[in-house]
Amino acid sequence: MSYSPTLLVHIWAGIIALPAGTAAMVFRKGSSRHVLAGKIFVASMLMLSIAGAYLAILKHDSDSVAGGLLTFYMVATAWLTAKRGDGKTSRLDWVVLLIPLVLGMLTWISGIRDLRSGANEQDRFQVGMGLFVGSVMLVAAAGDVRMLLRGGLFGASRIARHLWRMCFGLFIAAGSFFLGGNNRPLRLLSSVGIGQHLPQALFSVILYTILTFLPLVLLIFWLIRVRFRNAYIGQAQSSSAEVPVGARYNPS
Repeated sequence: MSYSPTLLVHIWAGIIALPAGTAAMVFRKGSSRHVLAGKIFVASMLMLSIAGAYLAILKHDSDSVAGGLLTFYMVATAWLTAKRGDGKTSRLDWVVLLIPLVLGMLTWISGIRDLRSGANEQDRFQVGMGLFVGSVMLVAAAGDVRMLLRGGLFGASRIARHLWRMCFGLFIAAGSFFLGGNNRPLRLLSSVGIGQHLPQALFSVILYTILTFLPLVLLIFWLIRVRFRNAYIGQAQSSSAEVPVGARYNPS
């Protein structure tokens, strides 16, 4: 079976992105391993999303085009957030925010229209997921506006923006790989001649669903950790500032 160069780029970028993104979430934030894994993840995800959107345009698949654009936007803005540092924005941000704003509005309009047309149970699940993703798009657009009006983000807010956008980009990639198409993991492993030698439990829908939503679980974990850790540090610094200098020294 022959594949087009664009499809091969899309496939291999996805194969690289999933373990790289997982490694970036596991490694200690700010460490050299986290930075290296993050760079590999960003580069592969940008290639994956561009190639995927292009292939979707050729197939006239508007949903996949939107998915490719959203993935590119999420990963690119997450990377820029970490690269720029505190309190930095650009005029390009006002243009980029149109991506989630327009896509989110169109997704909600399409979802409401499908619900009013009398979608069946299976279609309702797809519509529900579409409305969920559309809501995330609008939240991302609102976050962009808030950041621009405030003149940038600082401290924990900047880290949180970087984390949740990276994790959501990984969630999109994982969902496309594990739940998109007809058992893509099995097809991939079978193409290299090892799929038939592995237990069927590795190809269950339950396992794929867990692996797909795992980035969202880790997203919530890291956001809570970042918020509570910075709140604790701020409270500790405030309490320390209230103690007289001479009372802070305890020779015992």
